[in-house]
Amino acid sequence: MEIFGIGLHVLIALFFAVHVIRSGQQLYWLMILFMFPLFGSVVYFIAIYLPDSKLHHGARKAVTVAARTLDPGRELREARDAYEFTPTAQNQMRLAAAQLASGDASAAAASYEACLQGPFASDLEIRFGAAHASLACGRAAAAIAHLQTIRTSDAAFRGEQVALMLAQAYAAEGRHSEAGAEFEAALARYNSFTAQAEMAIWAAGQGDVQRARQLDAELQRTMARWNRHTHTMNETLIRRLQVALASLPR
Repeated sequence: MEIFGIGLHVLIALFFAVHVIRSGQQLYWLMILFMFPLFGSVVYFIAIYLPDSKLHHGARKAVTVAARTLDPGRELREARDAYEFTPTAQNQMRLAAAQLASGDASAAAASYEACLQGPFASDLEIRFGAAHASLACGRAAAAIAHLQTIRTSDAAFRGEQVALMLAQAYAAEGRHSEAGAEFEAALARYNSFTAQAEMAIWAAGQGDVQRARQLDAELQRTMARWNRHTHTMNETLIRRLQVALASLPR
């Protein structure tokens, strides 16, 4: 098939040639594409274009999600086997993360605490994991201690996440005035969907109907502009918000 006297395979080669220039690939690809337009285009598509494309990344993500769905315990088994075979700090961190992801927060908290006893005692990422696991298994006081240590060491480290988790930990400990102050500070500084939603959930739990409804109205306006993918990414938080708001008087 020809378009204005130019073969379709040549147009395809030209398309990939533009990609070569824009993506900074080796210039020998231009020679391959123009000497062998059809064959060169096929090779370039498979070797360079597809691995770099959103389609490829989406396919890999879909495969990963499918694997987790079909065998949800695989990562935990592999992490445990790796740690038992080679009990390094890195493998222990991987095990802790897998335990937390699988829902075994108590085991994850113990694994993270063990990591903090060695040379990684000052690693803020590990301490953040320990705080997350501690809060998830009901040890709010331990979570507060970890989060305060993080904030003292580096106030910029995971700023919004630390603030929201600290607010949740204060709430779990019954320290509601401190929880409210942390939520308000996070909302004032970040004003993200997550900060608004977490504040609304807490306000609903406190019976602050006006505040919860006000935040929900803003959240609904934000969600109205979302696509399906964004909704899916925030599905867990949205579900928690809906449960919290359902408890409010109409």
